Amino acid sequence: MMQDFTFYLHLGWEHIISLDALDHQLFILALIAIYSFSDWKKILILVTAFTIGHSITLALSILDVFRVPSDWIEFLIPLTIVITSLDNILMKNKKQSLLRINYYLALAFGLIHGMGFANTARVMISKSQSIAIPLLGFNIGLELGQIAIVFGILILLFILLTVFKVNKKDWILFISSGVFALSLKMTLERIPF
Repeated sequence: MMQDFTFYLHLGWEHIISLDALDHQLFILALIAIYSFSDWKKILILVTAFTIGHSITLALSILDVFRVPSDWIEFLIPLTIVITSLDNILMKNKKQSLLRINYYLALAFGLIHGMGFANTARVMISKSQSIAIPLLGFNIGLELGQIAIVFGILILLFILLTVFKVNKKDWILFISSGVFALSLKMTLERIPF
């Protein structure tokens, strides 16, 4: 049982940290671009909302409650990043509204991102096996990976703002525009028709 938990914990960590997880990493970057190091508690709530959404869809998919064709999921994931980064750009002067919206985006888009791993998880977890341990391990690994990425970004931001005196609005616009461009390219490449 502990061996299964550790296996899925590692799998969740790799799901967000690996080089193949660029779409998830870009989503996190766009999601937290508007925050500062002092907002770390808000950011943890934000990434946890994403994990909750991710967990719900992953569980429902593993239980075969629904299936979404993988080509649509691969299209929708970068589309969530496009929307998140575009929100940062369009609402740059309405920070309080953007902060509230981000919690809903994190939860809703977590639902979509959770479908991205569902087919793999469905194959890995046998019908006779309980999904509780694999899901718990995977989601804790995912959460730990997200926290590592978040703190890496926040440390970089702290250095840029305090040492190099980068303007916060310039940072938000630069990061959001770059993420928007990359994710729009991915979205257009993955149109399912």
